[in-house]
Amino acid sequence: MYTPEMLASMAKVEASRNKNLATEPRRMTAEEKKALLEAFHPDDKADQFTQLQVGPNAGERVPLELAELLQSTPRVLDADLTRTDLEADVLIIGGGGAGCSAAIEAQNTGASVALVTKLRVGDANTMMAEGGIQAADKPNDSPAIHFLDAYGGGHFAAKKPLLYKLVTQAPEAIAWLNDLGVEFDKAPDGTMITTHGGGTSRKRMHAAKDYSGAEIMRTLRDEVLNRPIQVVDFTAAIELLLDEGGRACGALLMNMETREILVARAKTVILATGGAGRMHYQGFPTSNHYGATADGLVLGYRAGAKLLYADTLQYHPTGAAFPQQIFGALVTEKVRSLGAMLINREGEAFMHPLETRDVSAASIIRECLGRDKGVKTADGQGVWLDTPMIELKHGEGTIARRIPAMLRMFGKYGIDLRKQPILVYPTLHYQNGGLDINPDCQTPAVPGLFVAGEAVGGIHGRNRLMGNSLLDIIVFGRDAGRNAGQMAVTAQAPGSPTLNHVLRYQAQLDGAGIHTGKYSPRLLPTYNAMGKDF
Repeated sequence: MYTPEMLASMAKVEASRNKNLATEPRRMTAEEKKALLEAFHPDDKADQFTQLQVGPNAGERVPLELAELLQSTPRVLDADLTRTDLEADVLIIGGGGAGCSAAIEAQNTGASVALVTKLRVGDANTMMAEGGIQAADKPNDSPAIHFLDAYGGGHFAAKKPLLYKLVTQAPEAIAWLNDLGVEFDKAPDGTMITTHGGGTSRKRMHAAKDYSGAEIMRTLRDEVLNRPIQVVDFTAAIELLLDEGGRACGALLMNMETREILVARAKTVILATGGAGRMHYQGFPTSNHYGATADGLVLGYRAGAKLLYADTLQYHPTGAAFPQQIFGALVTEKVRSLGAMLINREGEAFMHPLETRDVSAASIIRECLGRDKGVKTADGQGVWLDTPMIELKHGEGTIARRIPAMLRMFGKYGIDLRKQPILVYPTLHYQNGGLDINPDCQTPAVPGLFVAGEAVGGIHGRNRLMGNSLLDIIVFGRDAGRNAGQMAVTAQAPGSPTLNHVLRYQAQLDGAGIHTGKYSPRLLPTYNAMGKDF
């Protein structure tokens, strides 16, 4: 299975293991990090970005692929809006962790709730998250320290009120999940076990082995399905509806099996549509689920909501680079927090194992493309993640006990990460940018439109620390649900639904001479030979 070059490199890794364990690389200075990111991080490749020509962010820089998506033709320009196929006080678009958290809290306000999702409830990036969820709930930690870690890790660009909400509500979010039944890792006395993540100064990562996202999603999904909440699977939102005053009042939906167009009416709308990994920016593989195609950004942008930091993506430093069958799959940062180091072809530990994700990803790209010290494969190249170090540090059985999903994933292909290092390379992982919101989770430009989860921009700044995404879907999902529910039960009914904003947007595209020949939102990625979108 391994090439002679890979076997020779593995031998060097084994020969240098004890030396690398004894001499952990130092952390980089701020100046070194800045130079590294400018030279090797994908966000700094100028030729991979362009300026938007229409919409609220006209003149601002976004990835080429996102610009094409935002500036493609709307799927529907006219529809019979006199009919009603689905009605609720609160309409939630998206069935991941943020959408389910929002549904639970909205229903608690007494509002009627409908949740629609283009795949199934739980088919979301939440399921793919492995390493854990941050919260400063230990005696040697505090939300203030959590804030400083996240603010610095995000290059001091986070919206402070949003980050303040994230860190101060984190302990309550963990307690809420625990009460719902999430099976967090605990010591015999019931104390939650916590570990470090990249860029953290305290051990505040709560986990359920390395199935953290799946365990949280299981619990939230069960709670939603056991409440009087309308759940509509395999139904995508293809356009928001606004009344004559510009207030969100529903959405046009499309049945993913029959292509039937449906009209959903609501008093408030929550976008919880997740990320964009399946856009495969710059040709990168992705750790994301199949439906992550930036739908919420398209719908919100055409309705008039602004984007924030849409030019920043997170490339998780450790995606599987071998074997081919799991190319791009996430290798949780928890592997490094337990002690595995990143090692190049020559057996050299080239960076501290717990640098922030952007710095770690850029370091790996530098080893492969800048220093020619990567390990070549049939599909590209990567560097070693020396997993046998974990049990040398913590004892036999640690890997099976703490990261069983990783052991199982590689074991299917004959790789025992207790004995062999694994090959990794950055994979497109997280949408740092998204729709701009107020602290109440509502978009400033579109009354009644709330956003939660990965579709939000500004919570993390220009880079996110491990464990803060599972946290933000809970904190902001719950808050969006509460606020949207309270607004829905107290506000007057919206006016008649319209698509006037879509017609105005199309007129802008026509006026700018933009005709991509494609339609958006994309809904599903394109992998067929014809290259035809869904």
